[in-house]
Formats: sequence, structure tokens, C-alpha cells
Amino acid sequence: MADSQPFRPAGRADRAGRTLGSRQLAALLPDPAGMRPAYRHLAQAISALILDGRIALHVRLPAERELATALHTSRTTVTAVYDLLRESGYAHSRQGSGTWTALPEGRTPHGISRPLGPQDTAIDLARAAPGLPERALTEALSEVAPQLGAHAHTPGYHPYGLPELRAAIAERFTRRGLATVPEQILVTSGAQHALTLVLGLLCRPGDRIMVENPTYPNALDAMRRARLRTVSVPVTDTGWDIEIIESTLRQVVPQLAYLIPDFHNPTGCLMPEEERVRTLRAAQRSGSWLVIDETLADLALDVPAPPPFASHAAPPGRPLPERGRERGEGTGQLITLGSMSKTHWGGLRIGWLRASSRLVTELAGQRVATDMGGSVLDQLLALALLSRAGELLPPRLEELRAQRAALAAHAPSWTWQLPPGGLSLWVDLGVPLASALAGRVLDYGVRIEGGAYFATDPGLFEQRLRIPYTTTPDTLREAVRRMAVAVADGLPHSSATRRPHWVA
Repeated sequence: MADSQPFRPAGRADRAGRTLGSRQLAALLPDPAGMRPAYRHLAQAISALILDGRIALHVRLPAERELATALHTSRTTVTAVYDLLRESGYAHSRQGSGTWTALPEGRTPHGISRPLGPQDTAIDLARAAPGLPERALTEALSEVAPQLGAHAHTPGYHPYGLPELRAAIAERFTRRGLATVPEQILVTSGAQHALTLVLGLLCRPGDRIMVENPTYPNALDAMRRARLRTVSVPVTDTGWDIEIIESTLRQVVPQLAYLIPDFHNPTGCLMPEEERVRTLRAAQRSGSWLVIDETLADLALDVPAPPPFASHAAPPGRPLPERGRERGEGTGQLITLGSMSKTHWGGLRIGWLRASSRLVTELAGQRVATDMGGSVLDQLLALALLSRAGELLPPRLEELRAQRAALAAHAPSWTWQLPPGGLSLWVDLGVPLASALAGRVLDYGVRIEGGAYFATDPGLFEQRLRIPYTTTPDTLREAVRRMAVAVADGLPHSSATRRPHWVA
């Protein structure tokens, strides 16, 4: 077995934390002119930004004098703001090291383990994953049966993945604009498996890892199990703040950054091309690995499907030679994850990652210690379904558009930004009752997760729900009706509801 840490850059700085710039904070706050009292309005605005994840926890706030200058107000006002934040629990001070963001006691829920609950007949809105048309599956099974027989006389172990499937996935990347060869592909048991392998190879306990806030909860669980320290960057209804991403990569120098730039889960945002390029350049400067989750990239509903994130990468300061372009080199410390779970069916458990051929070899060596290789039958089915993507994907997208429209038309008086793709709405309830609502609506026959489950820190996004539109319009209408009845019946403003949790 090869050394499990061959890719760790030397001389990495271990920074203590981040400082929020005075201009960055001022840009998020209302103009204090005309407010009475100004300090109270500013403190309320900062606490709301913390609860919505737009200001990360455990970040040092600007010095009082600097923020007063940026806000064109007095230092006395800013001092009163910080005093009120400390009194209400949204900040604390360290002797000689400034004022840091925090959450009040009582907002952190107890017991964050998320075991799978028992099966029941509730409408399931906790798992944003579509089913597969029965006819497509039966036809694919008929197609692969003779091929499976041909494999029956072999050992059946393929730690890198079935060669034919690796070639098909590589060709898929090439068609999308990123030259790729099969040696750069590792087939895995879903994208979650791929991420776990990457974390196990590239990270050590205690390493810092940059993540979006909110983000995919199962990815966060994998990071926590690996004992990594997450450093969050916000994703709002309007997308990413690229300056915060750049400053985080510069100040924190994380070992790895995990991003979902294509129809982000759960917000549905699509990262603009310019911001992708700036993120790549910032990661190159910091020496951080980038792990890009593209499991939703094909689910473009209102815009063209984006090209691979890695297609924007090239060695700093020089173009690739022709041979390097042909082999898809030049993407440096960048790993792309993909899966069939969101576009086809999660029951296949087929995912993949694209990286340098050297890293793929290292990851395959690590993979053998856990599962030796994936199911040949599932991989043959995946190959058959991928070959019919041009036939299967367009009706799937039309179906999702209709379901999204049904959900948007019948949701109560909540607010959201209509996503250009993906599988869910990121709904703002207007009041912090999401966890209480998620617990209560089980009694009304609906399973859903509150926004806090998608947060990097407990207690955030209590006013948010992720509502997938992966079931029929009639079912969505009924689910929304039941949730509205639960709200009308009255809910406690509490985030400590105890119940089983699991999402996809």
C-alpha cells in the first residue's frame, strides 16, 4: 500500500482564525444614519446575519475604530453595538484578541446524531432524489444480462471500476469540455463514498476544511467523522461572496475546500464563470485542494448545463502543451465528484471522481481496504443508462420543471428564490420555527428537515426549509397543505425537537 499522505503540501501555515474585514461587514449592514437608536438596529442586523449563516461563527469582528470609519458613525456607537452583541450572546471577547462571533446559549440543539428512522407512509421530503422509470430499468436489465454472463468467468474485482464504465465517464467529461482519459476516473459507490476516500487520503484529524454554509449534510457528517475542523463561507439566496472565499483561502489556508457550484444543495444557486476562475486562482495561491461536487450539474432547468468546473483550470502562468490538453492534465489539486443518484436513481449506488491518474491510483489503493470494488451488475446497468442519457434526461428535466412549478404555486406565504436547476427550493419561513415544524409535521404525515441540518454550526437557518420537488405535483400540493395546517395549528419556537434524521 502506498503512503497515505503523499499529496500534503509542505510548509502549510496553521492559522488561528479569520477576521471579518470592516468594509465586508459594513456592506452587509444597513446605513445607521437616521436609525434611533442606531446601535440597537446594527446589533440586530449583525445577529440576524449570524443566524442566517452570512457571517460565520467564531470569526473575529473588525476593530471598533475600523468599523466606525467604514459605517461613517462614531466609535461610541460601535462600542455599544459590540456590548449588546456580547450581552445577547452573539459575540464574546478574548483578552487581547478582539471580539468574536458566537451563538447564545440554548440555541445549540442537544444530540446531533442522525439515525435512520423506521419506514412509514409519510410523504418523504427529506430526500431530494428522484426515482427511475420502471421501463428504463427493465430495458437496461435485459440489455446487460448477456454482458453479465460474460463477466461471470472472471474474478469480478475492479477496484478502479469497470474499464468500460471508466471510459464512458471519461468520454462524458470530454463532451462537456474537459479532456479526460479513463486513467483519471475512479468509479465509487456513490459520490459520498468518493468524498470519504478523498478525506481519508488527503486530510488528517484536526485539518481545516473550507465548506459552504449551508451545504450537503452528509458531507458535513463525513468531515466530522474524520475529525476535521470546518471553516464556513456563506451561500445566500443570491449566491457566493467571492471576496469571502478568497480571504478565507488566504487567511485560513485550509487543507481542502468542498464546494457545490452547480445548482447548490440546498440553495439551488449556480456559481458564475468569473467566480469559478477566481476560486481556482485563490486555491492555487493557498495550496489548498478543491473538491467540486457536480452531482447536480446535469439538472439544468432554466439555463444551459454548465461545463465542468475543472475546465477553467490551467497551470498558473503558462498554457498547457497540446499533449497535456489531450490527457486532461493541468487541473492541479482539483478533484471532481459525480453520481447517478440525482440524475438517474440512488438505488444503483454508482458515483465517480475525476483527478490526476496518480491520485486515482492512490485512492484505489485506499479503496481496497474497505470494499475491494463495486458491483459489476450495478456498473453494467450504469453504463447502459449513461449510454441512453440523451433519451432519458430531457423528460426527467421536463418532469422536474412541472413539479417545481406545482410546489411554487401552492406553497404558503413563504419566500424563496426560484433556482435555475437542481432538485429543491430553499424556503424562508420568515420566523425561526423550522425544526419545530419538521418535528410536528410527522404527525401530519410529512417527513422533512429544517434548515439547521444543512448548517455548519448548530442553531443556524432555523427560518429555512429545503423542500425537494422530486415527487408528483399532486403529492407536493398535499404535502404543502399539511405543512400549512401544522403551522396554522401553532408551533413552539424551538430548535431542540428530538427525532430521527436522515436526508439525501
